[in-house]
Amino acid sequence: MTFKRPASTGGRAVTRVLPATVAVSALVLAGITAADAAPLATDARAAAVMAPTALTGPQLAASWRGPLSTQGRYIVDADGNRFKLKAGNWAGAQGTWEGSGSESDVANHQADQMSNNIPLGLDRVPMAEILADFHALGLNTIRLPYADAMIDDDTLVPNYAVAANPQLEDKTPLEVFDAVVEALTADGFAVILNNHTTTYRWCCGLDGNERWNTSQSTQEWIDNWRFLVKRYKSNERVVGADLRNEVRRDWNDDPNWGEGNDHDLYKAFQEAGLRIQDANPDILVIMEGINWQGIPQGMFPHGRPTLTPVRNLSNSLMYSDKLVYSAHFYGFTGPHHTGSSGGWQNGETNDPRYRDLSPEDLIKVVDDQALFVTETGQHFTAPVWVSEFGTGGRGQTDQKEIDWFNRFTDILVENDTDFAVWPLVGWTTNGKINDNWALISYDDAGKRQSVLDPGDWRTTAWNKLVNATGKTGKVAKADRWNMLNVASGNQNAASWMRANAPVQTPGNRQGSCPDGQRLIGISRENRRGLCTDVNHPATGSGNWVVVKDQSTVTNDWAPWYEKLECPTNHYAAGFAFWDTAISGLLCAPATGTLPKTNRVAWFDRGDNPALNETQIKNDWAPYDYKGQCDTDEYLAGVAYTFNRFQGAPAHGKLGVPDALLCRPLT
Repeated sequence: MTFKRPASTGGRAVTRVLPATVAVSALVLAGITAADAAPLATDARAAAVMAPTALTGPQLAASWRGPLSTQGRYIVDADGNRFKLKAGNWAGAQGTWEGSGSESDVANHQADQMSNNIPLGLDRVPMAEILADFHALGLNTIRLPYADAMIDDDTLVPNYAVAANPQLEDKTPLEVFDAVVEALTADGFAVILNNHTTTYRWCCGLDGNERWNTSQSTQEWIDNWRFLVKRYKSNERVVGADLRNEVRRDWNDDPNWGEGNDHDLYKAFQEAGLRIQDANPDILVIMEGINWQGIPQGMFPHGRPTLTPVRNLSNSLMYSDKLVYSAHFYGFTGPHHTGSSGGWQNGETNDPRYRDLSPEDLIKVVDDQALFVTETGQHFTAPVWVSEFGTGGRGQTDQKEIDWFNRFTDILVENDTDFAVWPLVGWTTNGKINDNWALISYDDAGKRQSVLDPGDWRTTAWNKLVNATGKTGKVAKADRWNMLNVASGNQNAASWMRANAPVQTPGNRQGSCPDGQRLIGISRENRRGLCTDVNHPATGSGNWVVVKDQSTVTNDWAPWYEKLECPTNHYAAGFAFWDTAISGLLCAPATGTLPKTNRVAWFDRGDNPALNETQIKNDWAPYDYKGQCDTDEYLAGVAYTFNRFQGAPAHGKLGVPDALLCRPLT
């Protein structure tokens, strides 16, 4: 659905994201009153004393080294020091045309701002000055939205669109994007690429950009990503691939998380993430949850899942220290509210918006939808980046929006959360700011109005956020747990299996643990596994062994059951299934000798070990029996049966795993 975000008093409403089937009326806020302005100005003056520390380019560059990776809930730099993403969105390359009328008419572009499909502001201010203003905001990272259309666009950007940067004349949008990336990274900033749209049409309604594959195939989307991450591979300050922006419902169907079809965002992210790591193993892979499902009317189920599905179905990459999850929050939207105004005819629902929630409920909802992912020691544990949030500044009169922004930034501070404000750069026209959400606006003469300049009520909250204390310095190594899921296809996260899997177990669905991890648990019916690096033995240099029969079984450790067993000095690091029947065990070589003392963990009639409070939190296979070796053991074998009269076949399904062979690591 298209809905309108409040714009400044002089500008047109700003279209932002959510899916629906109807148009939405604009909401234009009036100017702030003199009575309101006085306390806000006082706040701004007080906050000015605490302005962010503005590092020069060389100072910022010297403060961290790429590439980035993760330890538990934190992002770290190449030296292992915490690198908190203090970021903003420099929009424009995703396109600003609103989808109707002439594209050459600025009135048909978002907030009367025509980007010409390159980052905004290059017509008004030299790039070095824009970057200096980013430094003044206290930023260390820039999220760069782009459209897939940019990659093959050989149209030259008109010279007036880069009037303040003549060195960019006669370049394509991609070449201008290259120059922006180079300038940002040379000035010390980390850059995260964000696939915002497919076409140049301004997001975010029924616009052909609802999913990664609405206006292109999944393969084309992945190919575009591989092209970009290879293009910037040598630049270690291009640190992240933010896979897709705000996936939402189209006319006919919802995106889903784990159903295995063409609308499965989980499956698409899995495939794209692994293919990106094949091309560039150093880059962070950033996955945003589902932005909207359902028809936005009270009689139909609807809502904003965000990262909630990750609790029961998380992703596993080849290099597990590269996964980051992200989420977006805006005060005028809600966990079940579209963000629209104007009644049900315009797609508005009767649910509360985030700004309507009590302080306690807002904290709980933000945690349930996103920040729970940072909980230590879970299969889903990863950093969470709130890669979009924001509100209108000058001209804002909605006290609920003001309160929400202050409370939401408090939540970010309290949780030491990585963030990126939307947007950084906008225009000022005839003395009025076009998009009062922008932190920095430039008029056609290059004069600046910033959130740090007098008159913007957001100054206090912004300075509080950027200056907040949090984790710094070295981050201790965190245990890693990763889920495997082959219910809807292969999930080979191991580099050896990715290179060799196609010829090893044809016709089967394979899952293999990320590099540096081993298989420690298997579920009975839903084809899941659990991997970990806790007490992980050193991996040998030889080939893996794919066990498909009982030829390597050393003794009858599960009488009357068929068994798969890894060869001597090999440990299980993956599996293969045919439907729900286990059909193969993927065994990696260890460097040294592994003990062969047997312990059999049966889970044909219940979880083993039994569920407890800790395991419930870490339930990597909900609604299914599962077996798990201890962390000081390695999984060496699996027992199963096709005999209906022995064991406890799950709902009549045969060949499902019934027991694990666990052996001590030392």
